[in-house]
Amino acid sequence: MVVVGRIARPHGLRGHVVVNPETDFLEERFRPGADVWIRSADGARRLTIAAARVQGGRPVVAFEGLARVEDVEGMSGLELRVPEDALQPLGANRYYEHQLIGCRVETLEGAVVGRVVRVDGGTGGSRLAVEGPRGEVLVPLAAEICVEIDVEARRIRIHPPEGLLDLNETKRTR
Repeated sequence: MVVVGRIARPHGLRGHVVVNPETDFLEERFRPGADVWIRSADGARRLTIAAARVQGGRPVVAFEGLARVEDVEGMSGLELRVPEDALQPLGANRYYEHQLIGCRVETLEGAVVGRVVRVDGGTGGSRLAVEGPRGEVLVPLAAEICVEIDVEARRIRIHPPEGLLDLNETKRTR
């Protein structure tokens, strides 16, 4: 199962929730009739989306059978998941974050940098947070640096610019 969003909070009195999306495919993932799964203290549960709209860049969703604010009050923070095989296929050289997390990162010369523990994104582009012998190193997810990404083999080979891998060591010695 793959996370496609997190419930932020209830919205209104009729059982709607605001979702913080973790997908680029809002219309497909949060359309009426689509199924998502949650896991709470009560166990795993499938929910079917009854209605959805995007407001302020975030989906506002209603689920079948949950028509009152009281039905959704305890759901804040829960992850919305779908089976991995339900994900949209991506084009060449595009990856889902979960495919990159756990990949071994090494230089072209074979020096181990570590394993990807998370992917950070933002307006400046995505970065791989790699945990290894040097501590955490942030590696820009750029074609000229991440020259080979093999998600099947769980390996990323990098050609880091001069000093990139030393940045973290400099921070730790201060």
